[in-house]
Amino acid sequence: MEFRHLGRSGLLISEISYGNWITHGSQVEEDAALACVRAALDEGITTFDTADTYAGTRAEAVLGRALKGERREGLEIFTKVYWPTGDGPNDRGLSRKHVMESINGSLRRLGTDYVDLYQAHRYDYATPLEETMVAFADIVRQGKALYIGVSEWRAEEIRAAAELARELRIQLVSSQPQYNMLWRVIEAEVIPACEELGLSQIVWSPIRQGLLTGKYLPGQAPPAGSRATDEKSGAHFMKNLVSDDDTLSRIQQLKPLAEAAGLTMAQLAVAWTLQNPNVASAIVGASRPEQVRDNVKAVGVKLEAELMKRIDEILDPVVERDPAKTVSPAGRP
Repeated sequence: MEFRHLGRSGLLISEISYGNWITHGSQVEEDAALACVRAALDEGITTFDTADTYAGTRAEAVLGRALKGERREGLEIFTKVYWPTGDGPNDRGLSRKHVMESINGSLRRLGTDYVDLYQAHRYDYATPLEETMVAFADIVRQGKALYIGVSEWRAEEIRAAAELARELRIQLVSSQPQYNMLWRVIEAEVIPACEELGLSQIVWSPIRQGLLTGKYLPGQAPPAGSRATDEKSGAHFMKNLVSDDDTLSRIQQLKPLAEAAGLTMAQLAVAWTLQNPNVASAIVGASRPEQVRDNVKAVGVKLEAELMKRIDEILDPVVERDPAKTVSPAGRP
C-alpha cells in the first residue's frame, strides 16, 4: 500500500479507501461484509469511508463491528452527515441540531471516540453556511472529529467554506466527488479550486458502479448477480448506464489496453483516477474479498502518457465534462 497526504494536512491516507455505501447492511450479509473489511486490512488499507445514512444507519454499525479490536491509531475512519437519518423535520440537512446529533450517533454506531474526517454529504441550501461551519468547528474542538471535508460541493461553495474554516481555525482538507474515466466534471472547476485552497479529492465510484469492469456488454442483459440486477444494491441507478450501448461498446475497446498494461479493467479504472495528483484516495466497495484484492493492485501503478491519450480518444465522445453537474445521475453515495 502507498499513502498520500490529505490536502495540506499532515494526515496520510491509503491510496485505496474501503467504502460501504451499498454493501454493508444491505447488499451483502454481515459475514461477507466482515470478510471484505478483513481483506482490506490484510491488503494494507487503513482508510475506511462510510456515512450515517447508508443502509438506514446500519452500514456504520457493521463497519464498527468489523473494525472492533483493531488499533484505532492505525486507522482513518471517515463518515458524513446531511441525508435523512429519521422521519423528523430536523433529521436531515446541515443545521447545528442535526450535525451535533448526527456526530454522536455516528460515533456510537462506529464504536469510536472520534472520526478522522467528518464530511458534509451535500451542500445545504436551507441552512446558513456559517451555522454549519461553526457546528463543525465545535465538533473538532470537542475532539469528535480531527478534520472536515465536503462531498459533491461546487467550487464556489468549497471556496466559501474554506474562507470560514480559516476564520474558525479548523482544517477543511477534502472534497469527495464522483470521478472516473466517464465522469470528469470536477476537472473544470472543483479540482482547480481545491488545488488552490489545499484540499484533496477522495473519489467515489472509480469504476463507475462497475461499468468500467467491462462485464456489461452492449446488446446483452446484465450478468446475473451483478449490481444492475440487484434491487438492494441500486439496480434502478444502473438502468440508464447499462442500456447505453455506445458507452458499453467503447468500454470494451479498453480491454486490450488494460491487458497490454498487465491490468484488469477494474485496476486500470482505479489506477486512472490515481494519476490525478489532486486525488489522495480512490474509494472502492466490495461484496467479495477478491474484489478488494483485485482493486488494490492499482496502487502505485503509473500509466504511460500514450495510454492515457488512447483512453481519452476512445471515451471522449461519451465522457461527462459539464461543470454545472456535480452529482452523478447514477445515484448518490
